[in-house]
Amino acid sequence: MTLWSAEEAAQATGGRATEEWTATGVSIDTRTLEPGDLFVALKDVRDGHDFVAQALEKGAAAALVTHVPEGVAADAPLLIVEDVLAGLEALGVAARARCDARVVAITGSVGKTSTKEMLRAILSDQGRAHASVASYNNHWGVPLTLARMPMDTEYAVIEIGMNHPGEIAPLAKMARPHVAMITTVAAAHLEAFDDIAGIAVEKASIIDGLEYGGTAILNNDCSTAAILQAKAHDAKRRDIGFGEHGFDFILKSVDLLRDTTVVQAEAHEIPLLFKIGAVGKHYAMNGLGALAAAEALGADLALAAQSLGRWSPYQGRGAREVIVLDPVDTHMTLELIDDSYNANPTSMAAALDVLAAAEVTNDIGRVSKGRRIAFVGDMKELGADGAVMHADLCDLEAMAKIDVVHCIGPLMENLHSALPAQKQGQWTDTAEEMAALVPRRLDSGDVVLVKGSLSMKLALIVDAIRKMGHPVDMGADPQDNE
Repeated sequence: MTLWSAEEAAQATGGRATEEWTATGVSIDTRTLEPGDLFVALKDVRDGHDFVAQALEKGAAAALVTHVPEGVAADAPLLIVEDVLAGLEALGVAARARCDARVVAITGSVGKTSTKEMLRAILSDQGRAHASVASYNNHWGVPLTLARMPMDTEYAVIEIGMNHPGEIAPLAKMARPHVAMITTVAAAHLEAFDDIAGIAVEKASIIDGLEYGGTAILNNDCSTAAILQAKAHDAKRRDIGFGEHGFDFILKSVDLLRDTTVVQAEAHEIPLLFKIGAVGKHYAMNGLGALAAAEALGADLALAAQSLGRWSPYQGRGAREVIVLDPVDTHMTLELIDDSYNANPTSMAAALDVLAAAEVTNDIGRVSKGRRIAFVGDMKELGADGAVMHADLCDLEAMAKIDVVHCIGPLMENLHSALPAQKQGQWTDTAEEMAALVPRRLDSGDVVLVKGSLSMKLALIVDAIRKMGHPVDMGADPQDNE
């Protein structure tokens, strides 16, 4: 199906098409480009113009550029604009304007991507849904998501992130959501803000983009809930609160099972029971907020709860898998919790809670007692109090049930020093160093958490754990793989 014609794209951007073409998608990366995509030559670490020839060779329908790149024929299918990023933004605005989809925008210090994926699952079961890919939530990710939106989309889920003040409102105004959700406000990106109240003000600016008559879905449990509510009130937008202190969607109880979270809640004083294929109270909160957002979009709440029960997180976001360590004796396993994509104090505490609640297996390894083991890496962008925030992880209630904590990075050295000797694992400066030590630190029966900021490259540790054996589906019996 045609997404953009040369004429439509030129009209949207004010650019000049060198010839007629039609695109079925939009790409910014030649490594993932599909035939028929419009290649957008953004300038980042590398200048996208350097890859236009390669994109056209791979089957790109055309390229969005500021000039004819070297090695590209003057009559090649191009859309020439003054500024490529501005051109992408214009495509996003035009795509949003021509589509009648009901749109939800999501921001928050923790849980944006997981909640976005929950809503994608819910809304895909009730109509033609479109959502951000991965964590495409910044100044180019939001317009790219919009530019990729098919005209017949019925529901759209747009994730909006930030690193500095003033980033969210322009992106929200571009997305023009009917529903805006704030998952929570926590200590993240504190280097760019004076305090957590400043973060709340920035997160609340997503409400500036709400369509007239739109609804804000707000976490009533975070310490800055009053700031969020005041913003909705000042903007004259309806707000729906969720959480244990929720006004409308109230969390009543959370039961953490081996691979499932069962949630009892109330929606507008009516009992609401749902489950999620992941373990953690934070998933319960995100799921409750997602259900509130889905209902505000006009989706059926009962069907939404059923859809949520089929959702589970993906790699790097809390996905769990069993690693079979012995190809002959398939009972020799350990369990991996891969939460390596990112971290801040709030999400780290939630992940450690999940590890503390995990069930180990005894009497199957060299160490007779299964252990709960954490590999934790530096949490970045916390400002002047970063060292203290890392050390304070030692005082979390979950730490009482965790056997060993291995620490990676200069900031996590503060936690390593604060830990009692019996919990103090290895400390290394880098993930590469720790990955080399992994096989000697783990055994059958263990449950292992890996979590840290993306720049710490803790995916290397996840890979090292997987290479100790082979993963199997959490819902399967390891013996089925013999």
